[in-house]
Amino acid sequence: MENQKLINFLNQLLSNQFVMYVKLHRYHWFVQGRHFFQLHALFEEMYAKFAEDLDEVAERILMIDGKPLATMSKYLKEATLVEANADDKEDEILDQLHDDYKQLIAEIKEVGFKLADERNDEPTKDLLITLVGSYEKYVWMLSAYRAYK
Repeated sequence: MENQKLINFLNQLLSNQFVMYVKLHRYHWFVQGRHFFQLHALFEEMYAKFAEDLDEVAERILMIDGKPLATMSKYLKEATLVEANADDKEDEILDQLHDDYKQLIAEIKEVGFKLADERNDEPTKDLLITLVGSYEKYVWMLSAYRAYK
């Protein structure tokens, strides 16, 4: 299939989105510390956004004649992000999320854009551009919160 490389990339992205969705639920449930209230609410906002985003990606895969992955075992096999650790502390959580968002952005820019361009698939590229913008906002917010350099 002509779209297979793009479909494979989108399934990898979908897998990463599911890993983030579950990771953010874990962080939402288990965050502790003096910033509990702010972070508890932020993580809920973030996982709600991933719920919307992963649905958009899965539907796009269907629109280009692919089949979105739909099992946890396949998501974990295809994801490039790692699951959350059991005992992450507030600072570790924020560092991990910052790195995860940056990784998602890099993969989309380095691989996704190229594959969408090769297929002249403007709707997929538009979707990826929108995701990058959203993910960059969270990188900025996490950076400001932690004063990353």
